Amino acid sequence: MRNEWVPASAALLVTGAMALALASILTPDGSNAAETLRLVREQDSRWLAVSAIYFLAAAMLILGLPSLLVLLDRPRGRYVGLAGVVSLAIGFVGVAGYAALLVFFRALVKTEAIRDQALDALGEDVGLRIFLYGWIVAFLLGELLLAAALLRARSTPRWAPLLMLGHVLTVPLAALLPDAVTRTTALAFALAFAGVGVRAADAHLGSVRRLVV
Repeated sequence: MRNEWVPASAALLVTGAMALALASILTPDGSNAAETLRLVREQDSRWLAVSAIYFLAAAMLILGLPSLLVLLDRPRGRYVGLAGVVSLAIGFVGVAGYAALLVFFRALVKTEAIRDQALDALGEDVGLRIFLYGWIVAFLLGELLLAAALLRARSTPRWAPLLMLGHVLTVPLAALLPDAVTRTTALAFALAFAGVGVRAADAHLGSVRRLVV
């Protein structure tokens, strides 16, 4: 039957969102370069595990994005939603790149190929900053556009896109918020996409039941 892939894609979307939130919460974060290097050396296994979770989350989220098309089949908000899906796809590819970057960074630290001063200089590299900021902008822009489209389409409960908007608004304020609060905002992203994924699966099953009847 057509669109049999929707429930599997929706399940991957939900699982990927939860995995991304988990990786965000578990990521070791030092207050300065020396603290970050110490954390990588002392929590080597955790660093690798977080990198793997980021990569798996990115893969599952990319495969889960097509399920959102079920919720964007109405004229209201369709094109804005499609633009959001494309932007999110770029952002999720960036998450996979970030996972690879974490593994490479660990290797540099373990082999003592990078020092405190070198890490500070690395953070100022223009190419690296363009990649990181470009990935973050694509991610947040996609989430913002998708939330706006879902609010217009009214194809999901309102709390899901509102949680997306809340997550987008808190990211620019991350530097002003306590670290614990910043990490838990990832749960808003996870809950929002979990709700959207479940609704996409329900919408597909509802259309299947109508066809059968």
